[in-house]
Amino acid sequence: MIKYLSPEVLLFAYQQGLFPMAESRNAKQVQWIQPKKRGIFQLGNFHISRSLKRAILKKDYSITINSCFSKVVEKCADRNETWINEDIYNCYCKLHDDGFAHSVEVWRDNRLIGGVYGVAIGAAFFGESMFSEVSNGSKIALTFLHDRLLKAGFILFDTQFLTEHLASLGAIEITQAQYLIKLDKALNKSATFLDNNYSADIETIAHRSTQTS
Repeated sequence: MIKYLSPEVLLFAYQQGLFPMAESRNAKQVQWIQPKKRGIFQLGNFHISRSLKRAILKKDYSITINSCFSKVVEKCADRNETWINEDIYNCYCKLHDDGFAHSVEVWRDNRLIGGVYGVAIGAAFFGESMFSEVSNGSKIALTFLHDRLLKAGFILFDTQFLTEHLASLGAIEITQAQYLIKLDKALNKSATFLDNNYSADIETIAHRSTQTS
């Protein structure tokens, strides 16, 4: 079992189906997690509620990529209980500098209102954490992240665990054995997160899959 944390160790761990969590913000060590059940988004099957569709089509926000990665991680950790300690924060910032970790930011009136970050290896994207300071802030970030991954050729969007929030957007739960099969396929395929040919069409994104709620 891996006992310490570094950018190189993080990349290795992801490729084995592991991810790190600390017990608290001030914890000195991290635990390596390999859950029996794994949350994923099936790319191309992202659910958009009517309320989220309205929020997307309102277009009173802007989306940026990697414009303030460290700030997104800080905001993800800014809660009463967090698994992001200093070592985790520093390692992901280094992975960002090395081109592996990415963030999607949502802005309104020059204010950062939502965001999500994660790590890309091959055609796999490992979602780490998200935050929201207004209604639908993190959901808008996830919607645009999903669109980018889908169009850029990614085949695995890992959410680690399945939460009610993620399930409402279409995430599902699979076994770790099933996950490792998907992971192996994704690691042996190439995809480019910062694809220069990518463009976001808000109308298409909002209408891709609309639910009744």
